[in-house]
Amino acid sequence: MGPLHGVRVVEIASLAPAPFACMVLSDLGADVLRVDRPTSVGREAAIDPLGRGRRSIGLNLKDPAGVEVLLRLLDTADVLIEGFRPGVTERLGFGPDICLERNRGLVYGRMTGWGQEGPMAQMAGHDINYIAIAGALDPIGRAGERPLPPLNLVGDFGGGGMLLAVGVLAALFERSRSGRGQVVDAAMVDGAALLTSFIHGMRGQGLWQDARGTNLLDGGAPFYDTYETADGLHMSVGALEPQFYAALLRGLGLEGEDLPAQNDQARWPEMRARFTEVFKAKTRDEWTRIFDGTDACVAPVLGLGEAPAHPHATARTGFVDVGGLTQPAPAPRFSRTAAETPAPPVRPGEHTEAALAEIGLSAAEIADLRERGAVA
Repeated sequence: MGPLHGVRVVEIASLAPAPFACMVLSDLGADVLRVDRPTSVGREAAIDPLGRGRRSIGLNLKDPAGVEVLLRLLDTADVLIEGFRPGVTERLGFGPDICLERNRGLVYGRMTGWGQEGPMAQMAGHDINYIAIAGALDPIGRAGERPLPPLNLVGDFGGGGMLLAVGVLAALFERSRSGRGQVVDAAMVDGAALLTSFIHGMRGQGLWQDARGTNLLDGGAPFYDTYETADGLHMSVGALEPQFYAALLRGLGLEGEDLPAQNDQARWPEMRARFTEVFKAKTRDEWTRIFDGTDACVAPVLGLGEAPAHPHATARTGFVDVGGLTQPAPAPRFSRTAAETPAPPVRPGEHTEAALAEIGLSAAEIADLRERGAVA
């Protein structure tokens, strides 16, 4: 049933980070009702892994009657998740003050790029912009080259949706003691900065230089990097500790060879050249067999299509089939309240009538709302 079974979440449909937060909450057992725009209603269910495990209602939030329906849904909800720019929900009539006055226990989750205030709060942006301002983009990339965007994992998902999910869970826990809800202001620029805490700590101790691709964890160290194999694929190497580095050298057949000392940074180019030469001599599968079961911290670099079939993933059921689409399984794992396999995405508006009936609207009232275009 999942540890969040019984928690009712209302999600205002949006893009990427807020849906990811709601996917996490749904995976953990929450009942998530997504509010879709009437223009989306009637479309087929999208092949969208972020939309799994939901129900959907079609509401016109530009119509006061549609907003009133939303407020009635929120009267019995535990959480609202919205991803508008600051001030939009207030203008539409369901800002935090109104909602918390009606339901003092509501956790009001807000997902934005720049936060609810500040000189950039009303500006448009995307993951790459948020992580750039946060200082998270500049360190990523090869020495002498421009910064390389790490997909949209740092801003949208790690620093955005996951941060919002953590904030919501913290607010729900606090509510269990105080009985009161509150606003959770989750900004991707804040979350992306938070993810760099460890690097800031290293920099403050003089262990990190502001020179991209020259440090311990940014590909600068030859023993923390990727290497091409004979078949054009790659292996990952993360042999940081001395004992793991020794295991790496044994696996590469370099034990006893006159190599530079592990932390002799001036001679890292020499070490990298030797590692590159050796890795290139065998295929990825050959290296995988050599390092399997060792503590060398060496693993094959798998493509998205390969990862679900890896023996470790299959042993842990790390990927599941959701409506015919292979997707990562819910995580983390729980000993008593295990999460179920998520339901596939639904058609927008598929549960409109059922959701309206749950808050006490009659068939005639639903028909009136549909006729005026407030629901779909």
